[in-house]
Amino acid sequence: MEFISKINVLPKVPEKLSRLPELSKNLWWTWNYDAQEIFERIDEDLWVDVNRNPVLFLKKVSQKKLNEASENQAIVSLYSQVIEKFDKYMKAENTWFKSTHREYKGGEFAYFCAEYGLHESFPNYSGGLGVLAGDHLKSSSDLGIPLVAVGLLYKQGYFEQRINSEGWQEAIFNPYDFDNFPVIPVKDEEGNELFVTVEMDNRKVYAKIWKLQVGRINLIYLDTDIPQNDPEDRMITYQLYGGDQEMRIRQEILLGIGGVRALRAMGYNPSVWHMNEGHSAFLGLERIREFVQEKGLSFREAVQAAKSSAVFTTHTPVPAGHDAFPFHLMDRYFKNYWPQLKASRREFLDLGAEIRPDGSELFSMTTLALNLSSRANGVSKLHGEVSRDLAKDIWKGLEAVEVPITHVTNGVHATTWISKELQDLFTNYLGRDWHEKIDDPDLWKKIDNIPDEELWNVRKYLKKKLISFIHERTKLQRMRHGETVEQLEEIEEILNPNALTIGFARRFATYKRATLIFKDLDRLKKILNNPERPVQLIFAGKAHPADKPGQELIKRIYEISRMPEFKDKIVFIENYDMNVARHLVSGVDIWLNNPRRPREASGTSGQKAGMNGSPNFSVLDGWWVEGYNGKNGWAIGDERDYTDLELQDRIDSVSIYNTLEKEIVPLYYDHNEELGVSREWIKIMKESIISVTSFFNTHRMLKEYTQKLYMTAAELGEKFIKEDFKIARRFASWVELLERNWDSIRIKVLSNVNEDVVYATEGKIEVKAEVYLPGIGPDSILTQIVLAKLEDNKVISLKSFDMKLVKEVNKDTYLYEGEFEVDERGQYGWNVRVVPYNPIMPYQHYLIGFVKYPQ
Repeated sequence: MEFISKINVLPKVPEKLSRLPELSKNLWWTWNYDAQEIFERIDEDLWVDVNRNPVLFLKKVSQKKLNEASENQAIVSLYSQVIEKFDKYMKAENTWFKSTHREYKGGEFAYFCAEYGLHESFPNYSGGLGVLAGDHLKSSSDLGIPLVAVGLLYKQGYFEQRINSEGWQEAIFNPYDFDNFPVIPVKDEEGNELFVTVEMDNRKVYAKIWKLQVGRINLIYLDTDIPQNDPEDRMITYQLYGGDQEMRIRQEILLGIGGVRALRAMGYNPSVWHMNEGHSAFLGLERIREFVQEKGLSFREAVQAAKSSAVFTTHTPVPAGHDAFPFHLMDRYFKNYWPQLKASRREFLDLGAEIRPDGSELFSMTTLALNLSSRANGVSKLHGEVSRDLAKDIWKGLEAVEVPITHVTNGVHATTWISKELQDLFTNYLGRDWHEKIDDPDLWKKIDNIPDEELWNVRKYLKKKLISFIHERTKLQRMRHGETVEQLEEIEEILNPNALTIGFARRFATYKRATLIFKDLDRLKKILNNPERPVQLIFAGKAHPADKPGQELIKRIYEISRMPEFKDKIVFIENYDMNVARHLVSGVDIWLNNPRRPREASGTSGQKAGMNGSPNFSVLDGWWVEGYNGKNGWAIGDERDYTDLELQDRIDSVSIYNTLEKEIVPLYYDHNEELGVSREWIKIMKESIISVTSFFNTHRMLKEYTQKLYMTAAELGEKFIKEDFKIARRFASWVELLERNWDSIRIKVLSNVNEDVVYATEGKIEVKAEVYLPGIGPDSILTQIVLAKLEDNKVISLKSFDMKLVKEVNKDTYLYEGEFEVDERGQYGWNVRVVPYNPIMPYQHYLIGFVKYPQ
C-alpha cells in the first residue's frame, strides 16, 4: 500500500502533568530522586527500558499510562511537590555565591571540557574527567555560581562495551538521535539556528550550537555532523577520543576556538576562562586573536590580557598523558591563523613549544595552557606536587617546590552519588536541609546518632539490590553468548549477599593495576573460599579501544572468574557507566583501589563509595593520601614511590593479602549476634561517611575554585582590560624590556660561606652580591638569597630572602646585601638569584622563564 505521507504521533501529556516535558529537559532531575520517581511511577518497566531517559520516556509512554497517572492522586501530589521544589530552586536569590559575593558585577565563568558525564541516559562521556566535569556543573548550579560550560556533542559518544564468550572487550559505537536527548538547538532573535565556523586545513568547518540545562547552568555544545560540512568534517564530533592525532587536533580546535566563538554568538562575555585539562587550551589563542583584531592590541599585549583572566586545571600526572602535536601539524592547521595574531611563526609556536629529551620539539597543549593562564592547579595535594615537578622544565630556573601550580582536591556531587535509601536515612537524622550543608563538618558528626541497626539494614538492602542488578546484567550477557537454560539458571548462585564484597571499577589503564589482587592466586583462593568467612570480588570498567594491554587485563579477569575455584565469587560487569557505578559504590562492602603511586591524579570513585558507607581499601595515592585517617578505611602499602615496578607490585599485593587476612576479613565477620555484623565495622562505615562526605564533595571544591581561582582571575582580568587595556599594554611593554635584556644580567657573589664549617641553627649568615642589570634597572627586579633544604640531594623545601640595594657600584652594576637564617637542622644548599618584580604581578613567579643565577 502506498501512503500520501507519514506522520509521527506522540502522546499528549495531561494538563495535571503538563510540565513534565520541561522537567525532562533540565538535568536537575538527575540529582533529585523524587523527580525521577514521577516517571518511574507512571511506567516502571518503560523507565528502565529507556535507560531512565525522561525525554525518550515521554515519547514512548502510552497515552493510557499518562491518563491513568493524571488521575492517580499520589502521582499528581508528588508531581506538584516536585514542580514547586524545582521552581523554588530555579528562582532562588539566596544562593551561596550571591550571598558571598554580593558586589560581583562581572561576567560568567566559562568552563571548557572535552566531555561531561551527567547521567547514563546521556552518554557523552568516557570516564572520570567527564563525570567530574558533570559534578562540577551540578554544584555550580546548587551554589549559584555564574558558570557557563562548553563541550562537544558527540554523535556516537563513547563506546558501548560488550564482553564476548572468550573475555575480549568489543567496542560498539551507536549513533544517537539528539531528539531523544535533552539538548535544544540555539536560535537567534529571528528564530534561526545558530552556527559558528572555524577554519581547518584551508576550509571552513561549520558547527551547530546546542544548549543543555543543568539546573541553573547552561552547557553549550558544538556539533559538526550537519549538511553544511564535508563528510570528513562531519566526523569531527562523531566519537569521543576517537581517531588519530589529526582528528584530536581538529576536535581541540573546534572545542577551544569554536567554543569561544559560540559563546560570543550567544552574547556571553565571560570574566574568567577555565580550561579543564589541556584539550581546550586553543581557546587562549582565540582570545588573543580577538584582542588583536577587535581591540587593536599587539600580540604581546594580547597575550598578557588573555593570560590574566584564564585558569587551567591539569588532571594528568604522567608526561605521556598530555596532548602534544608535531610542528608540521601545527603549520598545516594554523598557518593562516597566526598572522591574525600579528605573530611570527616562531612567536606562535613558542606559546606551546616543548623540547623532548631527544631534542625534538612538539607543541604541547599543557605548555600552551600554562603560558596562557594566570592560575593553575592539580586535583589533589599529591597531584599538585607531581604537577609542579612535571612543570619545572617550563618554569626554567625554579625548583619544583616553587612552581606556581596549586591544588584543589576533587570531590563528587553528593546528592548525585549517595543512594536514595541513605539520603532518606540522612533526612531522618540530619534534617531535611542536610543537602544544603554538605561541606559542614559539624553536620556530619550527627551520623553517629543513626542507630547501627538502621544503617546496617540499609546497607544490606543495597547489597541485595546490587546482586539482583548483577544477575540481570549477567543473564543478558550470557544469553547473548548462547548459554543453555541450565547455565542461565546458575546465575542466581552468583554472589552471596552475606559475604564480604569488594568492588573495583574504573578505566582499565595498565597503571591502575586491575589484576594486582590476582598476583598470588593460591593465596587469594584461600581468602575467597573460606566457608566460615567468604569473600567475593566485583569488577567493572572499560579499556580504550586502542589500549590492547588494558583489554588483556579485562580478559584475564574474565578468565579467572570462570575458573571452578572462583566460580560465583568473581564477577566482571560489562559496559561500565554511571548506572553501574551507582549500584557498585552503594552496594559493595569495600572499595578497592590500587593504582601505581603516584600516577593517580585524584580518583573520585572511592569518594562516592566512602559517602555510601563503603570504606576504601586503597593505595596512598590521589585523594586517599588526604582522606585516609586510620579510622575510615585501610591503606595498601606505604607512602613510597618506586623505580622498581615489579618490587612495587610485589610489596603492594602482599599488603593487600595481609590486610585482608589479618584485619578486614576478621573484623567484618566478628559478628554481633543481634546485628549480624561487627559494631566496629559499623564504626568504620560511619567514620567513612563523616570524613569523606564532609570534605570530598564538589560544594567544597567549587567554593575553593571560586575563592582561590575564579575571583582572583576575574579581578586580575578586570585590572588588565580597564581604561583601554592600560595595564595590559604597560605590563607587556615591561615584559618585552625584560626579554631584550635578561640574558645580559650577571651576578657575582662576594660572600664566602665555608662548606667545611658546621653552622648552628638560628645563626644569621650574611651575603653580598654585585648584579649587572643592563637596560633593566633595580626597580624591575628582586635580588634574593635562596635557601633549599635537601634530602638525598633533592630539594624538599625552599625559602627566599630579599636582599637590599646598597649602592650603584658603577654603571648598571649594583651592590646588594642580605642575610639568611636556618631554623632547623639538616643539609641545605644556597645561592643568589635575580627574579622580575612588578607590583602588577599577582605572585612572584607569574612570568615563566625569568630566573637568573650566577654563571
